Amino acid sequence: MNAEQAYRYWLEKLDPQDPLYEELKQIEGDEAQITDRFYQDIEFGTAGLRGICGAGTNRMNVLTVGRATQGIANYILASGQDPDRGVVIAYDCRYHSQEFSELVAMILAGNGIRAYLFPSLRPTPELSYTIRKLHTVSGINMTASHNPKEYNGYKVYWDDGAQISGEVSDGMTREIMALDLFDEFKKMPLEEAVEKGLIHMLGEDMDRSYLDYVKSLSLRPDEELDRSVAVVYTPLNGAGSIPMSILAKEMGFSNFEIVPEQKDPDPEFTTVGYPNPEDHRAFALAEELGSKIGAEVLIATDPDADRMAIEIADGKGGFIPLNGNQTGALLIAYKAAALKEHGQLAEKSAMIKSIVTGNMGRVICEDYGIRVFEALTGFKNICGVIPRTEKLGYDYFFGYEESIGCAPGEPVRDKDGIAAGMLIAEIAAYYKKKNMSIGDALEELYRKYGYFAEDQVSIVLKGQAGAEKIKALMTKLRDEKPQTFGPFTVKETVDYVNGYEDIPASNVLKFIMTDGSWFCARPSGTEPKIKFYYYAVSDDKAVSAKRVEDMKAAVGAMIDE
Repeated sequence: MNAEQAYRYWLEKLDPQDPLYEELKQIEGDEAQITDRFYQDIEFGTAGLRGICGAGTNRMNVLTVGRATQGIANYILASGQDPDRGVVIAYDCRYHSQEFSELVAMILAGNGIRAYLFPSLRPTPELSYTIRKLHTVSGINMTASHNPKEYNGYKVYWDDGAQISGEVSDGMTREIMALDLFDEFKKMPLEEAVEKGLIHMLGEDMDRSYLDYVKSLSLRPDEELDRSVAVVYTPLNGAGSIPMSILAKEMGFSNFEIVPEQKDPDPEFTTVGYPNPEDHRAFALAEELGSKIGAEVLIATDPDADRMAIEIADGKGGFIPLNGNQTGALLIAYKAAALKEHGQLAEKSAMIKSIVTGNMGRVICEDYGIRVFEALTGFKNICGVIPRTEKLGYDYFFGYEESIGCAPGEPVRDKDGIAAGMLIAEIAAYYKKKNMSIGDALEELYRKYGYFAEDQVSIVLKGQAGAEKIKALMTKLRDEKPQTFGPFTVKETVDYVNGYEDIPASNVLKFIMTDGSWFCARPSGTEPKIKFYYYAVSDDKAVSAKRVEDMKAAVGAMIDE
């Protein structure tokens, strides 16, 4: 059925007292709104669902969440998994997150599948950790990560603690799409399910276990650190506040301050608007506090605390934002040096990065004898490589991608902003002890390995029309295979659409230039946008920066045409 027919179908099926019915009646006659809400079913894509909250097939609501959960329950039971192993459920600070998480638990319980439910918001990395700790069959997190306040999401994990992919994702999708949104799904009331032991409320024991794991990642003894270093942290009103404050205190950071306006949960994100720490504007209040206390580093995590970004003191009372490539390189260099100095670097270590992440981390790893593996964008893909590296006899060293995500330790098979944030605080303490700043340390890395420059441009194209434009742009690049972009000559074009080497198929194009510069074009899997990633390296900082700007201008001119 088309959008208008789907809209009418919902009005027929919904109880007039249902808030969703009321919401739909308010848009009656609004063709654009009806089309946007009903032109498609919300896609069970990158590890689950993500979309704007509201009424409609293309929205996050109790019907779309209910159908997804029943489909997942059907998949778990049909695949022969033991339902007593259970599913861990977490949620963040967003509107409807707790409501949706309890609905998920009740539907799982109604299907005879045990649910482990956190009683309040928790960070995504703790969910991944808990899945592996309890050996559950799956995990579900109600979060839209760094998206605007109108969004919510539904992240799904499998028993390895990583986001679903491949056969599991495809199998769940089939089960979900076989259901009608208005089917009567099996559901057990929350209190009854708790009494019957089908819903188990998780508590402080699991929090303690995760916090102890993060503390175990510390790389240097007290005598090598000055924990009086001034650090400012903002959880952006999300799930990172409590674990980070506990860890900072227990690890002895005596000058660790949390931005007070952004300490507590706020689904409106009143003081930040767009809660993405990758956007330096999210650091406005952290910068104010940092200037007051003379902070060496500012740390921010997104609402579910899987992403982490930093700004470093510029020595003039201000702060410089670092991107994910720079932050990842700092963490890699610090960890590799510490392990080597203390004789703890494994003979065979593996680092995993995404195909759109820069090469500075790769060069550092190769200098330390650490083998580098590549994966498609997203931590379900990065962590999905870990079993292969283990079979080859490698110890896990680090995993990261340019979009401010990294996994410092193997027990968490997803981005871990909590662990990464505490390691950044330790790096600041280490260099303070050496009378250096993090900026000094980064400059040393550039002098040793080359001045790597990078940038990213995202073009947002919403709705059905936007999706068609993105498709047309990728088709043009793929079919025409340009051999020049302004002053740059293409040396090699890598098309991942049918897979490349050990990397599965994906709609990504990479253009490598004769001077070593390169860029990638990739439609986002979770947002209505297409992303372009630009990279260059030189022994001269100005030269590499200019190459990136020139490449951006050349590709931008092609897009404008």
